[in-house]
Amino acid sequence: MSNNSGFGRIDYIKITIFGFALTAMWSSLHTFVLPLRLLDFVAESQKNTYLGLLTFAGLILAMLVQPIVGAISDRWGFSWGRRRPYILVGTALLIIILPGIGLVNSFITLLIVYCLLQISSNTAQGPFQAFIPDLVPGKKRGVASGVKGLLEIAGGLILVRLLAYFMGRYFAGEGDLWLWSSLSLLDVVLLGALLATIFMVKERPWTGGSPPPLLPTLYKSFKIDVKASPGFVTFLVSRLLLIMAMATLQTFALYFLMDVVGIANPAEVTGNLLIVVGICLIGSVYPAGWLSDRIGRRPVIIASGLLGALGILLLLLIHNYGALMLSGALLGVSGGAFFSSNWALATDLVPKGEEARYLGLTNLATAGGSALARLIGIAIDPLNAYSHGLGYQVMLGACLVYFIIGSALLFKIKEPANPGNSAAPPTPEPHPRR
Repeated sequence: MSNNSGFGRIDYIKITIFGFALTAMWSSLHTFVLPLRLLDFVAESQKNTYLGLLTFAGLILAMLVQPIVGAISDRWGFSWGRRRPYILVGTALLIIILPGIGLVNSFITLLIVYCLLQISSNTAQGPFQAFIPDLVPGKKRGVASGVKGLLEIAGGLILVRLLAYFMGRYFAGEGDLWLWSSLSLLDVVLLGALLATIFMVKERPWTGGSPPPLLPTLYKSFKIDVKASPGFVTFLVSRLLLIMAMATLQTFALYFLMDVVGIANPAEVTGNLLIVVGICLIGSVYPAGWLSDRIGRRPVIIASGLLGALGILLLLLIHNYGALMLSGALLGVSGGAFFSSNWALATDLVPKGEEARYLGLTNLATAGGSALARLIGIAIDPLNAYSHGLGYQVMLGACLVYFIIGSALLFKIKEPANPGNSAAPPTPEPHPRR
């Protein structure tokens, strides 16, 4: 793998395959495993509230961990690279902790396991995200982001559909075999992606000396230089709102189908919906990344937000199977365009030498948006109790607002004229020993 224009087709897959496993795990946990496992411990009438609180707490940790580990990996590596050592440690912990979901016996223990999973996952994800700005030439980052999005979508689509079959046979403490099959499969996928990343990605050896002082590193982890990266704060707010819309839908989709659409087997129907969403995601993610390299990132992201808003309007107005699938198709195209072009814009905006830290800061928007999205679960249950389905109508209305405002904010961002003139990271300066 090279850091010049010789960056080949297979290199795109090498540096992004790990995203396949992470997305497969989190999509499966958030869509099926956690909502169904939660019903073992909480009352049916409070399921949205507890699901929102559970995932909110873990995602707050994700917001804190990813920028810190990213900043450390920018400044301290090993003879075999700056990123892969952290990916190895984080993923090993993930593989060990994941079976805990099947062992817990209360909401509190489930919360603890979920928080540990978030810490482990983001220890790996922060450094992993720096592969594109580290290794990909600037004019190929749209394509690289498209491949990254394509693999992440494939991970979500393939594993989520399979786990929909497994978890559709798990009912409140019964069918433990299906739960354990799901968790074991996710562990195998994580291990495979980890081995592929460790052995196939070639980084420059670290020559920067000893680790940086801890306290200054922690302080700087969350500092944004608006002069070095103009528009980055606006980008974060826009991404936060667009992620909030998508995360809200993903989190409460299963319960929405159960309570509003009235589907007998919501797990399997959600799996069918995800097939539709996934096909549209796969069909749009690479072309959107390619297009963003040619016409710019903003037009593609804005179009994706407006398509998402259209999909939400359809869900608000019509509650039947056909409308559900059409809405899923619109949201799939929207998500595909968003995941490739928005990430390409992020890699364009980050300053040289601080790629992992700044891309870790995007997790303030990614995990922050996901966390804030969960809080609406606290409102859904009492509103539903007041009037059937009212809570879900408010939820969809909020998603519509998120899509529109998040898209509008992008008009304020000026894209860099020549992003990533050199994909090679600068030679790091040695840090004095403490």
